[in-house]
Amino acid sequence: MSPDGHPVGVSNEEFRAAMSRLAAGVVLVTAREPSLDADDPQAPVGEDVGMTATAFLSVSLDPPLVLVSLREGSRMDDLLAEQPLWGVSVLSESQRHIAGRFAMKGRISDRLLFEDIPYARGETSGAPLIGGALATLECRTEQTVTAGDHTLVIGRVLSAALPSADGGPLTYFKGKYRQLG
Repeated sequence: MSPDGHPVGVSNEEFRAAMSRLAAGVVLVTAREPSLDADDPQAPVGEDVGMTATAFLSVSLDPPLVLVSLREGSRMDDLLAEQPLWGVSVLSESQRHIAGRFAMKGRISDRLLFEDIPYARGETSGAPLIGGALATLECRTEQTVTAGDHTLVIGRVLSAALPSADGGPLTYFKGKYRQLG
């Protein structure tokens, strides 16, 4: 074993470099924090939270299931452990700025991140669904699996919409956001 716990010959850098060659679609995963006191209708509603993800995929058609991989201990990981309803916006090539904004380390508060981005609140999840996205989904967590330093969240798709047919998908390849073609 190497010092970083991998079998001899596979370093973190080598693994990261190899996986960067796999093109991935880019999504924004969103959720709304639950009210601070669910029994009090006057209690303040929690903040909207968003996170850029490239580890997102379709799992099953019947029932409709998707999977997102969250860094263990991240704000979204902690939130989805207590809030089972969440949203996904499949970002278009023109939404690179949104992906970058929600992927920043040491970023400003989520409230400010959503401030000038057009979105509609999902009817089922209450999560922000980004305007101009190629597709939006509302999900309910069905299962979570701890996998290394990540949590795999499997969600049942409760609603799906195609708000925009304009443009192609935003992809992530070799550590950069890219367009197809």
